[in-house]
Amino acid sequence: MKKQLLICLIAIITICKPGNLRAQTDSIVYTDAATLYMSGKPFNTVNPYQRVDTARYPALPAPVKRLLTHSAGLAVCFTSNSTSISAKWCINKPLAYANMTTINSQGLNLYVQKNGKWQFAGVAKPGNKKCTQALIVENMEKGDKKFLLYLPTYNELNSLEIGVERGCTIKSMPGAFKKRVAVYGSSVTQGASASRSGLAYPAVLSRHLGYDFINIGMSGSAKMEPAVVAMVNDVEADAYLLDCIPNASVQQIKDRTLNMVMAIQKAHPGKPIILLNSISREQGFVDMKMGATVIAQNRATDSIANILLKKHTKDFYFIDVKNFFGDDHEASTDYAHPNDLGFYRFVQKLEPMVADILKKYF
Repeated sequence: MKKQLLICLIAIITICKPGNLRAQTDSIVYTDAATLYMSGKPFNTVNPYQRVDTARYPALPAPVKRLLTHSAGLAVCFTSNSTSISAKWCINKPLAYANMTTINSQGLNLYVQKNGKWQFAGVAKPGNKKCTQALIVENMEKGDKKFLLYLPTYNELNSLEIGVERGCTIKSMPGAFKKRVAVYGSSVTQGASASRSGLAYPAVLSRHLGYDFINIGMSGSAKMEPAVVAMVNDVEADAYLLDCIPNASVQQIKDRTLNMVMAIQKAHPGKPIILLNSISREQGFVDMKMGATVIAQNRATDSIANILLKKHTKDFYFIDVKNFFGDDHEASTDYAHPNDLGFYRFVQKLEPMVADILKKYF
């Protein structure tokens, strides 16, 4: 009897105690992440980890439909007093991308708020199977803490559970961000090729500015098709950031950009619309054909932007991002997609410009 009592006392003492996770896997209690608040959602969806229910938009191009099932930009927002955070999740299919870490494409990235600022806390590394269980961080300080858990950038998430120590709390945190900024763009918007999902520039802008930047990145497929513009128009946001020029041909830019801006303005009067031109693709500095293509894209974009600006188009803004990666040509993973240095430089340039515009409205 005394032995049984001693065992019970030891079990009670070790509940919610730092450093206990590996030794006592049964001390972790998992919560379905779908019951917690999720930032970055363009719409409510049947599958909570998809950005859009594409069945509602049958006219969308097939590649766009596939990409919108990816959980890019979504982050579970919660508080917990646990000193460790774990996760169990299942993706649709393990996929390897040559220009991206698997942590970014199909893993998880955790941030914790310390001294009023969001700080990197850890990653959940994916395995080579559909379902993975991982410890993200342990030995944290006691007390309530605020967390953001970013979901896979380039995969469809089917389920997610967040683990905290038994006896500790986990609560939804719906007030993480104040306003909504819809970002329609290319693979750079979606998050290629950051090392982890929390380093995609819409995610960084969210943490820095306190607004919910909604990632509508469509890798290689942001071409301003009327059906896509109609879908973007359905996103209820307080501002619209358009970073879709890198994927569009010169003719598509000429034919569609003006219509896109005017359509969004009509659907959302009084809300700022910010158009970016194309980044300079790093290989374009040595590949003359690629370089000429980007120059032609930007000439077409700049021309349309100048027309709108000369007309004093209300609530329209244009930002020239051509040299935002710097001039040392070290900011790309491959021919175009920024590495972490590239995203850092991009945000350093873009953030104050966007902040100045949004301050006029929020």
